[in-house]
Amino acid sequence: MSDWNEQRRLNRAADAEEQRKTEAARAELVRKQREAEDRRRRDERIKDRDEKRAEKVQRRRERTQRRQTRAAKREKNLTPENVYRKGTLLLVGLSAAASLPAQILHFVAISWMLFPIGPAVEGAAWVMAAGVAYADERKLAGWVRWLLRVLSLSAAGFAANINYQYGTSLTASGLSASEAQVAGIGLAAVTLGGPLFFEVRQWVLTLSAKTATPKQQAEEKARAKHENNRGKAFKEVTKRQRELLLAAPFGTLSPEDAFDRAWWDVMGAPRGVTANVIADRLDAEADVSAVLAAAECSPERAAVELLLADLFGSSDGDGGASGALNGTPIGDAPGGAAKSRTALGGKGKRPVRSAAATAPMKPLAEADLNAVRKLAEALGGPDRLSARNVREAVGCRNDYALRLRDAIRTENEGETP
Repeated sequence: MSDWNEQRRLNRAADAEEQRKTEAARAELVRKQREAEDRRRRDERIKDRDEKRAEKVQRRRERTQRRQTRAAKREKNLTPENVYRKGTLLLVGLSAAASLPAQILHFVAISWMLFPIGPAVEGAAWVMAAGVAYADERKLAGWVRWLLRVLSLSAAGFAANINYQYGTSLTASGLSASEAQVAGIGLAAVTLGGPLFFEVRQWVLTLSAKTATPKQQAEEKARAKHENNRGKAFKEVTKRQRELLLAAPFGTLSPEDAFDRAWWDVMGAPRGVTANVIADRLDAEADVSAVLAAAECSPERAAVELLLADLFGSSDGDGGASGALNGTPIGDAPGGAAKSRTALGGKGKRPVRSAAATAPMKPLAEADLNAVRKLAEALGGPDRLSARNVREAVGCRNDYALRLRDAIRTENEGETP
């Protein structure tokens, strides 16, 4: 009985433990779900905040862009040219609006059948004024423009007279004589002022279109001076150029291409080259070849020696520098023979020269031998000597360094039993 109770107790304990684990797992799952939900909500809030911030920045950018666009448009519209253009058209429209009703009322008062005369007379002045602008645009003959101007001003003058009479007749409407006089003068002024304003506007626009900037004026002046000097310096070539331009179909040959062909026809060479230029070039090349031949040096060798001399320089055993091609004596060997150093000679490559020009070798200086002996002691023996470290220690040519190295090695072999 006690075993059964013990087993029952163990079963209840196991069930309780299992239930506790289940509840703990359920609580952990709920906690993780709650954390995931909180994380999701936090991410959504961050995303919404970023989107709102981006929208705010975009709206601010758009406002700035619209403000800049309006400022640019306002600046463009308020330029003196646009103000003059649009302001003149506004004045013209106001003058037409003031004068046309008086024209219509004047003729309608006589008879309603005369209604079209007012717009016809006023319109004739404006049509002729527009014809002047069209003639300027098409660059017609001057007499056409003046004829249109006379017709425009004649129609405007007739309309102004009609309006003046209409204005002075307003005394019947209750105006005093002075007021009617002012009304008549005002109507006549606006009737004539509209076409006159438009004509002045057209003159100003035409003159401003023909006016060049200072830079363009200077360029045109320089071009004209260049053409004049070219014509004076190359009369035959420019004459042939004009012949080619006249012979070719209009617009198919440019002046510069014609000048190139004319130069070739007259001079027999490309532009800028003449027979004298070719002769001088050949003479100069012959002189250079003669100098190089006398120095027994080809142009390629001269270029190489100049390059090496510029990169490394050259020096002799006693420290004297020499030119690569000019043959300047740098030291006198025994017997009075002069030696010259070249860039190739300074690097251990002897230049090609005749046997008569070859000078005897310079004896080894005792000071140089002592310097190489000290260098051998510092390096640990003459066998460690090389042409390079001897040349750097003494400051001499490569062949002189080789002789110094060999001399020290020979002394060491003689002293060794």
